[in-house]
Amino acid sequence: MDAVFRALADPTRRQLLDSLYERNGQTLNGLCERMDMTRQAVTKHLAILEEANLVATIRKGREKEHYLNPVPINEIADRWIGKFERGRLDALGDLKRRLEREEP
Repeated sequence: MDAVFRALADPTRRQLLDSLYERNGQTLNGLCERMDMTRQAVTKHLAILEEANLVATIRKGREKEHYLNPVPINEIADRWIGKFERGRLDALGDLKRRLEREEP
């Protein structure tokens, strides 16, 4: 989990993940078009995301396609939100649903 937290701590890496969320399966060229940095810098950030298992790649011919892997983020949510906040969030969700039913 430490590698995931380290990877998510950087705003550039979060931007790359957002880009993959919007359009999964992008090549390095496609990702570079959306970033204001060199190809080498994007490659370095992608390597960190791959090491944290947040991005998976599939080689297609001469290019690699990059895919978002949401599993580590879900594990963090289960571990941290689930353990400490799930009861409160469920209660707030129930209250919100009741209030919505009562509105005219």
